[in-house]
Amino acid sequence: MAAPVSGYCACVPEHTGETRNEKLQRNLGELLQELRVAQAGVQILFGFLLSVVFTDRFHDASGFEKSLHLSAVALAVAATALLTAPAAWHRLLFRTGSRERILTVGNRLVLVGLVCLALAITSTVALIAKVVYGGIAMVIMAVLCLLIFGILWFVMPFQVHRDVQPTGPPK
Repeated sequence: MAAPVSGYCACVPEHTGETRNEKLQRNLGELLQELRVAQAGVQILFGFLLSVVFTDRFHDASGFEKSLHLSAVALAVAATALLTAPAAWHRLLFRTGSRERILTVGNRLVLVGLVCLALAITSTVALIAKVVYGGIAMVIMAVLCLLIFGILWFVMPFQVHRDVQPTGPPK
C-alpha cells in the first residue's frame, strides 16, 4: 500500500481553489499533452508501415504476411484517428462550452486509440518476427507484446488505484 505523503493521499481530491471551468480547462490541457506522447509513436509506426510496401522484399511476402501488414496499417490508421479526435474536437468546439463533453468522449476515444496502438505495434512486431524467424517467433513475440502492453497500460494502473486507500480529508 502506498504511504501518504505529508498526510495527503493521492486518492483524495485536491482542493486547488480552481473554478469548474478552470479544472475542465486544465484537464483538457493534460489530455492533449498526453496525446502528444502517444501520437509521436503512432506517426513513427505509421511511417514505417507505409514505407515497407515499397521494398522488393515486401513483394515476395506471403499472403498471410501481407494481410498481417495491412491489419497493422488499419490499426495504425484507427489509432491515429482516435488519438487525434480529441484535439480536433477541441479546436472545433473550444468556444462552445463543450469542454466537459469533449473530456468525457475524448477519454473514451483515447482509451480505444491506445488499444489500437498496442495492437498495431503487436501486429508489426509479429510481422517482423514472422519474416525474420518464422511462425513460432511470431506467436511468441505477439504474446509478449500483448502482455507488456496489457500489464503496463491496463492492469498496473488499476492495481495502483486499488492499492491506494483513502485516509480522509487533508488536514
